[in-house]
Amino acid sequence: MNPIEIIPVRTPAELTRFIKLPAQIHAQDPNFVTQLTMERQEALSPKKNPYFAHAETQFWLARRDGRDVGRISAQIDKLVQDPEIGHFGMICAIDDADVFAALFAAAEAWLAARGKTRVIGPFNLSINEETGLLVDGFDTPPMMLMPHDAPYAGARVEAQGYAKAKDLIAYLYDIEHELPAAARRMIGPRKPAALTVRNLDTSRYIEEFDTVTAIFNDAWSQNWGFIPFTKAEIAHMAKSLKMFIDPKCVAIVELNGKAVGFGIALPNLNEMIADFGGALFPFNWAKLLLRLKRGTKTARVPLMGISRSISGELAGAIAPFLAIDTMRQGLRAKGVKQVELSWILEDNRPMRHIIESLGADPYKTYRVYEKRLDGAGAGSV
Repeated sequence: MNPIEIIPVRTPAELTRFIKLPAQIHAQDPNFVTQLTMERQEALSPKKNPYFAHAETQFWLARRDGRDVGRISAQIDKLVQDPEIGHFGMICAIDDADVFAALFAAAEAWLAARGKTRVIGPFNLSINEETGLLVDGFDTPPMMLMPHDAPYAGARVEAQGYAKAKDLIAYLYDIEHELPAAARRMIGPRKPAALTVRNLDTSRYIEEFDTVTAIFNDAWSQNWGFIPFTKAEIAHMAKSLKMFIDPKCVAIVELNGKAVGFGIALPNLNEMIADFGGALFPFNWAKLLLRLKRGTKTARVPLMGISRSISGELAGAIAPFLAIDTMRQGLRAKGVKQVELSWILEDNRPMRHIIESLGADPYKTYRVYEKRLDGAGAGSV
């Protein structure tokens, strides 16, 4: 068998090959959804994605017998507090141990040369973007901004010395069902009069986005792996999501007139682009606009948070139910049937209890792996 060549991605043509490789690897997987090439080019462009303002990144392709057979990335995020930690991501390869070994050897050598002794991932590219490797739930397509991996990938990663750092759970929620009686009581008789909920005010769109991301950064600040959104990333996200946001599907919870919680539900883009093959032009852009107008049967809640200032209080216990029910009503009015609530840390028992009390089912598991490069064992990142 011919040797594997590892190619650092340096040219636009190589980046295009890097972006298109997963569609080739997953060509026989009916549940794989090819991401839009244009969107991926912007996401992986230092000129377009503000993530690169605080991170150093390298991409590689694996090539054998004249064809691309794998890819990987390595990242160093300056916002990570532990200077020992580097990240890997974008892992996708044929079912071949040698290919996985060659890819990880390149990523680990790059990180080690820059003083990193711990590696965690996959992050594509940040924990605030696509996170984790799918290890359970291969029988359904991924929702928007969630990864999809081959069933063999987990074992291949573990064979390179990686161990589980944390599992992330995705829940599927059938919003056609009415809220359980206990939840109705939470947002009804038990709700303090000072605790209210409203929809997004589009006339103050940027200001509203600043508000909800400030709550997000506060709410998640003590969570495992947390990295705050920067101002540039907030502005970029607001611009990128604007065409998909329906104000009635955004909930902002207020206590005495001050925002203390929020939730944002988005139509499942993957449902709309599944047959595009990654191409938006020349005709698929019109299809996308039409499908966006018609609506989707599925949606995802990628962003939600409750301020730590009300944690432990009655308002803090009720706020998540208010946010979820408000988004639920807005989505039902648009004809949505199912919503993915993701992702949730496996050990975030309070939030998992809330979600499960609504009748949502855990249906996908994404794993974040870790490895020490200094031979000291996996440890806890």
